[in-house]
Amino acid sequence: MPLKTKPIALILLNMGGPDSLDAIEPFLYNLFSDRELIQLPLGALLQKPFARLISHFRSKKVRESYAYIGGVSPLLEWTQKQAAGIAARLGEAVRPFVVMRYSKPFASEVLAQLKTEGIRQAIILSMYPHYTGATTGSSVNDFKRQAARIYPELDYRLIEEWHDWPGYIDALANRVCEGLDNFHELMRDEVRILFSAHALPQKFIDRGDPYQEQVERTAWEVMQRVGDYRWSIAYQSRSGPVRWMMPGTDDEIIRLGSEGEKSLLMVPVSFVSDHIETLEEIDLQYRLLAEQHGIPHFFRAPSLNDHEDFLDGMAELVRQRCPL
Repeated sequence: MPLKTKPIALILLNMGGPDSLDAIEPFLYNLFSDRELIQLPLGALLQKPFARLISHFRSKKVRESYAYIGGVSPLLEWTQKQAAGIAARLGEAVRPFVVMRYSKPFASEVLAQLKTEGIRQAIILSMYPHYTGATTGSSVNDFKRQAARIYPELDYRLIEEWHDWPGYIDALANRVCEGLDNFHELMRDEVRILFSAHALPQKFIDRGDPYQEQVERTAWEVMQRVGDYRWSIAYQSRSGPVRWMMPGTDDEIIRLGSEGEKSLLMVPVSFVSDHIETLEEIDLQYRLLAEQHGIPHFFRAPSLNDHEDFLDGMAELVRQRCPL
């Protein structure tokens, strides 16, 4: 069989999420057990007992958030659509797969499937555009460990970050412009744009992770395409007694309200799919917070999801970084 016709796996890495309300606690347990993401006190030996305790109590509150969006995370569905769309643009030999870090399908399951089907080549694409060891690093390291254990013969190449990739920037800029279209044309020039990325404990930035610098570069590149609007960056989903990246998204919304802003467009950045942090945290919590602090006109830019321009851009990224 000619080399070019041999099947190649395109494997997208992402965080995962619960597929039912009953799956929330196991998902949180897997997340809190990962010392590359969260280092709970008293060392590795007590990580899992603490993770079980925290996930049990935390799941009660998180359950309400997932119930609001229908009881299931849409992240797997969107990632599967992204994988299928990118693979279709790369040719018939490319087969799409998804690996989640904290929920099914796990790396071990997908690698076993590749081995059974005799797929010996793979391209691994992280769906975190901005690099930190807490997300990209953890997912990539887990995949490497499982590959060495289950399928050491697999020949694979990695794409670990793409924060300034033109196709990604262009697609995100298009979503911002679509978001701006929600505002009446007479107020559009006065809209304030707020990019919101997932927060990290400050210690990850202090140790040298490029995450914050890359988020800032992404936002700057997007605004070069969008035009002359006032904008800023903040970091959401902070919880727990650690020092987090600043400013927090909630604090920034309160600040903008105190300065008299009336029109706010939220732009999810570092997220490439709708999930709990866009559908509930931004669309519900931050919208209500904005209204409470005098910002009546609040919209969110659409997520990238499976927009054609995003899939086109990601397919070209694969072509450039890992020629087939």
